[in-house]
Amino acid sequence: MSSHPSSAEPPFTPSQVDSKRQLDSSTSQDQPPAFEIHDLTVAYQRRPVLWNVDLKLQPGRLVGIIGPNGAGKSTLIKAALGLIPKVNGWVEAFGRPVNQVRRRIGYVPQRESVDWDFPIRVCDVALMGTYPKLGWFARPGHAEKERAARCLERVGLAGLEHRQIGELSGGQQQRVFLARALAQEADLYIMDEPMAGVDAATEKTIFELLRDLRDQGKTVVVVHHDLRSVPEIFDDVVMLNLRVVAYGPTALVFNSTNLENTYRGRLTILERLGQAVSTKQRTE
Repeated sequence: MSSHPSSAEPPFTPSQVDSKRQLDSSTSQDQPPAFEIHDLTVAYQRRPVLWNVDLKLQPGRLVGIIGPNGAGKSTLIKAALGLIPKVNGWVEAFGRPVNQVRRRIGYVPQRESVDWDFPIRVCDVALMGTYPKLGWFARPGHAEKERAARCLERVGLAGLEHRQIGELSGGQQQRVFLARALAQEADLYIMDEPMAGVDAATEKTIFELLRDLRDQGKTVVVVHHDLRSVPEIFDDVVMLNLRVVAYGPTALVFNSTNLENTYRGRLTILERLGQAVSTKQRTE
């Protein structure tokens, strides 16, 4: 099976391949990739939403995923984490299958996917981040509650611990789930549009948090929608439109050519891949 349809453009230009090899080789000799996706294909009712995605994200990098609406950005995250089924492909974190290292992965979903009417307090949501490291049937103790409180303070929610989550503003709600992820003390953080629809103060808090995590050696992967801030925030960028159009250091791949290839021509790509996905599903 080829890694891409013969008519599709490769995800890298030749110059980008050389730079990416240098990036990979500089960090992969001592440790496995923080997140590796190989030949990942996802389809809904035989309609492709992702096609043969290959990515190798190195430790200690702040990585942005960008692309137009409907490009498969959120689908990529959910499929990689095993939250939705895939047609083909495999995913590893730190050299092991994702389901074996979930304790090391912190996930922040889109705010729109959360039931904000559910009766739960801010402190209890943050405390959930401590659960993965507790043993079976173990209950959070003083240490876990202190950790959750520190994480809430870090995202600017000290004093709101006993509020119901539905009483918070949109920006505050997003901060609650950031605090939950921080309380997990993960090595890989995956965030689905954490800055969408938030106020300026929350955006600044998130920017600082992302950089702090990266500076601590964590790998942070963020679905992002604001193209203007991409060069300022991210070390590397994945440009996605059903497939990987480009991936590598932001200074190298975030350019007008790749932007045009990423944000145009989607219908043509979709029509070309539709028949190929149907064939793949029948043969798997």
